[in-house]
Amino acid sequence: MARAWGLEPAEGLVPLAALQVRHSGTASGTEGWAWISPSHWRVGRDHIVMAHPQELQLDAEDSQALLAAMKPYFEEDGIALAYDAPLRWLARGEIFRTLPTASLDRVMGRTIDGWLPAGDAARPVRRLQQEMQMLLYTLPLNDARQRGGLLPVNSFWVSATGALPDGELPRSDGGLQVTPYLRDAALLGDWRAWAAAWQRLDGRECARLLAEHERGGAVRITLCGEAAARTWSSAAATGWQRVRGLFASSSPAELLEGL
Repeated sequence: MARAWGLEPAEGLVPLAALQVRHSGTASGTEGWAWISPSHWRVGRDHIVMAHPQELQLDAEDSQALLAAMKPYFEEDGIALAYDAPLRWLARGEIFRTLPTASLDRVMGRTIDGWLPAGDAARPVRRLQQEMQMLLYTLPLNDARQRGGLLPVNSFWVSATGALPDGELPRSDGGLQVTPYLRDAALLGDWRAWAAAWQRLDGRECARLLAEHERGGAVRITLCGEAAARTWSSAAATGWQRVRGLFASSSPAELLEGL
């Protein structure tokens, strides 16, 4: 998404939070920005696993109450927090300008150790995470959530860090559409929903692209995975037959394994 706006993000610095505030008109985005995600960490004997955020069933009221409790601690480190959505807060602070972080997608349902911010620059964030774990453990709101059968919020995750350059950003590709069906099902490990998502994709987006191509328009499909992405375009030198040939040259399993 960042590249769609003419940005070339560095490793671990994908300034989607800064891009969001630039588009909202509330700030320029040239300061350091990040997304803060309230989260539940399942602590084992020798590892910590991140629960999927949707498992929290966190509503706006609880999220804003949590933010109010945590906000003073962030401010002591020069970080300003603002509510955006139940599972996403906006954070502004110079620390985020150059702090590499991993997206929430990398850690949902997984061991987080290899994805935590590292190095001297990450010390304030790691300390804040420890402080918030102690604060949240004693928070009456979490006690009430647990009595109601809900998971407690016991930590937070930082992602989408970075800053934007001064000046006008290049215009994005207005035809870009991102479909979340496959992503959401895969992150939840719901393979029945994942199979249904392929059918939904075929019946909606792929049908629309085929109709557009048959009207003479140029279309492009990109499949993205954790490690790579592959794009097929009807504007290639040999046209749409080339696109069909690329798909036909490999089995679906082989294509997906390469991503």
